[in-house]
Amino acid sequence: MTIPIDTEALVIGAGPVGLFQVFQLGLQGIHCHVIDALPHVGGQCAELYAGKPIYDIPGIPYCTGIELVERLQQQTAPFKPTLHLGHQVCTIDRLPNEHLRVQTTSGSIFHTQTLFIAAGVGAFVARRLVLEGLSAFEGSQVFAEHPDPEHWAGQHLVVAGDGDTALQTCLAAIHGPQAAASVSLLHRRDQFTASPELIKQMREACAASRMRFVAGQPTGLRVEAGRLEALELLNPQGDTEWLSLDVLQTCLGLSPKLGPLAQWGLAMERKQLLVNTENFGTSEAGIFAVGDINTYPGKKKLILCGFHEATLAAFGAVVLLRPEEKTLLQYTTTSTLLHQRLGIA
Repeated sequence: MTIPIDTEALVIGAGPVGLFQVFQLGLQGIHCHVIDALPHVGGQCAELYAGKPIYDIPGIPYCTGIELVERLQQQTAPFKPTLHLGHQVCTIDRLPNEHLRVQTTSGSIFHTQTLFIAAGVGAFVARRLVLEGLSAFEGSQVFAEHPDPEHWAGQHLVVAGDGDTALQTCLAAIHGPQAAASVSLLHRRDQFTASPELIKQMREACAASRMRFVAGQPTGLRVEAGRLEALELLNPQGDTEWLSLDVLQTCLGLSPKLGPLAQWGLAMERKQLLVNTENFGTSEAGIFAVGDINTYPGKKKLILCGFHEATLAAFGAVVLLRPEEKTLLQYTTTSTLLHQRLGIA
């Protein structure tokens, strides 16, 4: 039987706004747990803008998405948040004591007094290859989540995709003790969205016969003795061919999904959570929404706006958690209490 994890605050989403929410809660003396569907922190910033420039973060003239995430991790470090990565929330229920019961798809259960939804435009989940019968092999021969060398070591590997992750996976699979027996990169055409350097490395590997590129659109599959043996492809010439494999790793990017969030009973408008602008609380007491997942008059989907929302949401949490205390505005430049919490006293 799963033992619930009790916490004052639970943050859903480990992107930039979720991480800054952790920081602001920490300044208020509130420790929190953090859940994210991805296996790493950073959210959309790490997945979609890792190497791309960001110019509108106050005080930082320029940084990449991954650099921003790294700086935010350094900022939250004094508060030691407990991370639960690779977990997706499936249900939220109200307990008799008015606390919230939150359960994830992996079976973890949290009892929290306050909940902060910083899920961007939803949980980012790996896009699946849509092909009848293919889902039966997920987890055994077909993988859509983070590439893992243990899946393909000594196997005939097919990687589907055209971006950085697809090409990096192919290049990683042709080297080292966990190399695949063979590596094929599958995409509908000989054009890629990956970086020029990765495309160059991929073409060099193909020229040296360490891997191969196959152009085509999957249209079916061949199964023998309960195992996936090959994909049926429609090639650019309009002909059908078969691509044999042991393992299929799809690297088709990420898709934001509202998922069960739409069934949590919170007031929504155009797939976004309605909040007030005093503390960014939702229609349910104790549940706050910050970042791109919320909406209100004048809303702007900017990271710096999310930082502002997270700050006021943290103050809103203090009012709920410690109603007997007078909430004082203190400054990190002068407050000895904040210096103690930051570990610099």
